[in-house]
Amino acid sequence: MLDLDRLRALHAVANHGSVSAAAEALHVTTSAVSQQLAKLERETGHKLLERNGRGIRLTDAAKLLVVHAEGILSLVEQAEADLEAHRGVVVGELAVAAFPTAIRGLMPAALASLRVAHPGLRVLVKEYDPSLSVPLVARGDIDLAIVQDWNNVPLPIPEGLVKGTICEDAADVALPSTHPLAHRDEVDLKELAGDAWISSTPGSICCDWLTHTLRSVDSEPHIDHMAYEFATQLALVAAGLGNAILPRLGRGTVPEGVRLVVLRQSLSRRVYAVWRHEAARRPAICEALDALRASAGAV
Repeated sequence: MLDLDRLRALHAVANHGSVSAAAEALHVTTSAVSQQLAKLERETGHKLLERNGRGIRLTDAAKLLVVHAEGILSLVEQAEADLEAHRGVVVGELAVAAFPTAIRGLMPAALASLRVAHPGLRVLVKEYDPSLSVPLVARGDIDLAIVQDWNNVPLPIPEGLVKGTICEDAADVALPSTHPLAHRDEVDLKELAGDAWISSTPGSICCDWLTHTLRSVDSEPHIDHMAYEFATQLALVAAGLGNAILPRLGRGTVPEGVRLVVLRQSLSRRVYAVWRHEAARRPAICEALDALRASAGAV
């Protein structure tokens, strides 16, 4: 009979590309993963890994076994979720990934309420950009990801994942108080064509979105400064170094020298949670969603 832990080790190697990366994802030693794979080779009578330059690759037998392992592990996760739902008690661990402003703007109140309501639940939070957290959920490394996308650029969600909306988050343009349009109550993006811009780091969702959005109004973006944190972006705006488009969640205190103006285009981002279909009945996920929505409503 095939051992579940050994199948999980092979599945992790297939997903992460190496024994060491699989060990890190499974929170065990590299030696432990190697031993599990060696035992699985003896059980199946097939060689599962072979050298490929400095790395390794799965044999045809291993690839076939990984397909079955995915189905087996999926059924196990679904069974565990059903048992948790049957017990009706919110306990255990819930690994959550979230982008920075969601951690700052939503998680503190949500975590505090979960701790009071469900002392047997341990929530572990890590900061990740949505482009990284969604694959982590799909692989099973994270239980729940708090992600975002923009109303004009949706984030693709892989098959097998479920998403639930937490809130809609409107965005405003932050202008230096010396900007010619800073006195306005509303501004059109086209009126800011040719301006210098401040955005998040390259490759992040917000940076890619700003580039797409400005080009959609025939304005080639001039992004002179890049910083991930909103507070840093606002400090650069206050110094007169450019404009920034910032959503309201987690924006923090607006410094002197910055004027927030409503955008005529009504730009907003959607904040939602993503989890695996097999885990949909887990009470911990349902309670976490309720707590996050309540936190968003309070904000």
